[in-house]
Amino acid sequence: MTFRESDARPMAGLPMALLLTAALVASIWMFIVAARAHDGARIGAALALALTALCLMPGLFVVNPNEGKVLTLFGTYKGTEKRPGLWFTNPFMHKAAVSQRVRNFETGKLKVNDARSNPVDIAAVVVWRVVDTAEAVFEVNDYVEYVHMQSESALRALASKYPYDAHGAEDIALSTHTDEVSRSLLEALIERLSKAGVEVLEARISHLAYAQEIAAAMLQRQQASAVVAARQTIVEGAVGMVQMALEHIARDRIVEFDDERKAAMVSNLLVVLCADRSVTPVVNTGTIHH
Repeated sequence: MTFRESDARPMAGLPMALLLTAALVASIWMFIVAARAHDGARIGAALALALTALCLMPGLFVVNPNEGKVLTLFGTYKGTEKRPGLWFTNPFMHKAAVSQRVRNFETGKLKVNDARSNPVDIAAVVVWRVVDTAEAVFEVNDYVEYVHMQSESALRALASKYPYDAHGAEDIALSTHTDEVSRSLLEALIERLSKAGVEVLEARISHLAYAQEIAAAMLQRQQASAVVAARQTIVEGAVGMVQMALEHIARDRIVEFDDERKAAMVSNLLVVLCADRSVTPVVNTGTIHH
């Protein structure tokens, strides 16, 4: 059986509170008068009136802002009251308070293998609130614990779905595609927590790092990848500069080069432009061919 939230529609509580208070005051006055007169019948009536008022008092309940009171009578769901104020209902009704305020929590740091089986430490922040009090109370045993457990489970599944870092421009990675990863986590949480009457407002990664046992090795790999990428950019720029220099020399007819001399010039320019340290020049004191 699936529970859906419905309105309880209890009575206004203030008039009933005034009536019960007046009944208690009246019963006390009747008891005092009857005791002085030694009137047993009136004493009994005063006690009965006081007992009735006391039995009806538990029917009064207060609903705070952003709160819902789930009402059940002998195990049967009778509705939820969300309107703030003082209300009155059957005194035998059980009233469970469910906060509908926005809550947030951070999962613990989980050690998970990413899509490439590298161990990573990951954590996330989840912002949520209860939107269906009946589902939150009756569909799961403890909706707060359910949110926490399902959030960690969804985070583990997400971390194993994507690699830590991307090797290609089209690859989605945990470290570089924050928006896409957060959106995927949010969609997974919405699917998992909807059955508990919970709305997930936001989910995002709050901590991400390689596990300690491989952090040093992965740092070296990242540094090597950065060096390779930088060298690739340098080489592409150097080739462009050499090509531009040769075209400029040929266009202005500064000097005529045969293929062998062009190859030598290209080699020298690439060495100068791509070297990772200063190049020592060699001064040619002879002719251009010596």
